Amino acid sequence: MGTSMNNALIVSCPISDTYNSYMVNCNNNGAKFVQLVSVKISSRKTIKRIIMRLKNTFLNITGFSVLLAVFLIGCDSSTSPEIDHEAPTIFSTSPVNGGSDVERNKIVTVTFNQGMNAETINNTTFTVEDGSEAVPGTVEYSGTTARFTPDNVFNAQTDYTVKISTEAKSTTGVSIAENTKWDFTTGGSNEPLENVDLGLAGNYVMLAKTAINNNPTSDITGDLGISPAAGSFITGFALTDATGYATSDQVTGRVYAADMADPTPSNLTTAVENMGSAYDDAAGRSAPDFIELYTGDIGGRTLSPGLYTWSNTVTVPNDVTLEGGSDDVWIFQIAENLTLSSDVMITLTGGAQAQNIFWQVAGEVTVGTNAHMEGVILSKTGITLTTGASINGRMLAQTAVILDENRVVQPQD
Repeated sequence: MGTSMNNALIVSCPISDTYNSYMVNCNNNGAKFVQLVSVKISSRKTIKRIIMRLKNTFLNITGFSVLLAVFLIGCDSSTSPEIDHEAPTIFSTSPVNGGSDVERNKIVTVTFNQGMNAETINNTTFTVEDGSEAVPGTVEYSGTTARFTPDNVFNAQTDYTVKISTEAKSTTGVSIAENTKWDFTTGGSNEPLENVDLGLAGNYVMLAKTAINNNPTSDITGDLGISPAAGSFITGFALTDATGYATSDQVTGRVYAADMADPTPSNLTTAVENMGSAYDDAAGRSAPDFIELYTGDIGGRTLSPGLYTWSNTVTVPNDVTLEGGSDDVWIFQIAENLTLSSDVMITLTGGAQAQNIFWQVAGEVTVGTNAHMEGVILSKTGITLTTGASINGRMLAQTAVILDENRVVQPQD
């Protein structure tokens, strides 16, 4: 029935995880009042705390009688299930339930409120599904957090369901209370990326504003341009002047500068403006497919077409493959620097074309000794090819381009 203590009556209740209301009718020298106390009965110790709480509440009231009428919400011992309060629960998830525009390279994480038995956190108990199909991936567990890394990036604009089953157990062998699932939706676009319009900047394999410095001998295929700087800021090519342009034994093409005969100055002004617009276009693309991919270390990876964005420096310590069709487009948005290590190769497969690859870099671009680059570099700062480095693409720098015995070839349309 109940327990009597210091004029307070506590009615016994099964341990539960819900809040219960306790109404206390008090009579203090003829003045009646009601106090409502809400507490959670999570253990027998809690009941004792309630008793002490009631005792302390009325400690300074003299000449009173207390009748505690207990109204228990969901406290029917005949129907309420016993809850195992040692059962682990999910503390947080990433993505959150209902998350949208989730990056396609997302690693799904689940953090529990206590340590789990790592052997019970696996591809059976922790799954990600696309409709009714399980997504292949790797499950890892450390500390209190489980991680699911998909074998391939998630599809764009797709709903996924994450599930944790009751076979997941704590280190003491207690299962989570119930099967749990939540959903998220990826971002990106199912529509193919549009190319970045280079305008007249696309007429040049190399375009700079302040300088083009070459340590000979380099081998350049395509036209060079500099503006607003004069031709004297193009060094190391032993230029031969002609009307409106110059030539060099190291260049299969023409060399243009802002101080040459018309219409070269006007053409270069437009080309430089177009270079800036192309940079802004690439930098302004939204709804990225991949965010902070591999925290900026893309060495040894195969990258599919799409929009990539990083808030830091991107490094390429090992070979990288860009795999896609002839019409596929890659745009890499890089907020800091881009650095290729020595002897690293960027390779195109599946018909991918350098003219459809755009490296938008706010900082410095450095291509290491004997390394090879593919694509159009749009640099807000400078571009440096160190000794023996090569590129199949274009170098469009809003400051200077620095060369050292390099091979540069403009991409074929």
